[in-house]
Amino acid sequence: MSGDLGAEAVVRAADASLERHQNLKLILVGDEQELTRLVGEIVGEQSRLSIRHASEVVGMSEPPAEALRKKKDSSMRIAINLVKEGEAHACVSAGNTGALMATAKFVLKMLPGIDRPAIIAELPSRGGSLHMLDLGANTQATADHLFQYAVMGAIVANDILGIEKPRVALLNIGAEDTKGNDTVKEAAAMLGTSTLNYVGFIEGSDLFRGKADVVVTDGFTGNVALKTMEGTVGLCVHYFRRQFTKNWFAKLQAVMAQWVLRGLRVEMDPRNYNGATLVGLNGIVIKSHGSADAYAFQHAIETAIVEVRNQLPQQIGALLEKEAA
Repeated sequence: MSGDLGAEAVVRAADASLERHQNLKLILVGDEQELTRLVGEIVGEQSRLSIRHASEVVGMSEPPAEALRKKKDSSMRIAINLVKEGEAHACVSAGNTGALMATAKFVLKMLPGIDRPAIIAELPSRGGSLHMLDLGANTQATADHLFQYAVMGAIVANDILGIEKPRVALLNIGAEDTKGNDTVKEAAAMLGTSTLNYVGFIEGSDLFRGKADVVVTDGFTGNVALKTMEGTVGLCVHYFRRQFTKNWFAKLQAVMAQWVLRGLRVEMDPRNYNGATLVGLNGIVIKSHGSADAYAFQHAIETAIVEVRNQLPQQIGALLEKEAA
């Protein structure tokens, strides 16, 4: 019910997902009257789609603690409760990130061996993509936390990208073993003796060069890196537009280059990477970007489907148990 585009984008995404997956069942949680109207207009009769009423909505700027304590009948809380009760296999939300994290952690609890949840998302890279975590769930992290992030990231990359032994790297200020603070060096030592495919440190300038499949860092650094990437893409788009519209000759070049520009737009479209996983929870929760349209939200649903099929929490638990043995 929240998110920048509201319920309509979610209903349209649900319609497209049901069309694509014939064995998929979806529960829309929110204001029953509004959802019934939207489903009637967009979807029509659909036996695999149901509505669960919620009388409250968590605002995008609402403090997480307030939402957790006072909004027990919110669409977000009810959706996560459905996962806890086994009525749903996963929850997908475009709502308040902090509230989603706090509520999911409170309701679903953490997996054994995991201290804190983390936010992991798929990002574009040369020759494919990479998964990066933590992207903002925890501003600080110990070496143990970074190790746990690496384990969870390797499982997600294996599921989403189909890579048997994903290359795991630690984000650092240099690639040399002598660089970085004590926390990063300690985490590197732990990863070096693990069964994970640890490839060492990686610098920010190498993130998109295809050197790693999973990049691990603390939530503060990860969130700054992510927002910097988003800003850089926006700046590139601005420069492209300025160069191709400054005179008639440039506009003619734009027409001639339209197929290249169209392909670039498709490859760089952030909607294709929408859907961040809150890993470490005893359940599957996917965070869609707040500004996601129907196409982007559908991609978040696709991420949830893959993780349900691969039983992500169980995989993480099994690998952690193996590393501890």
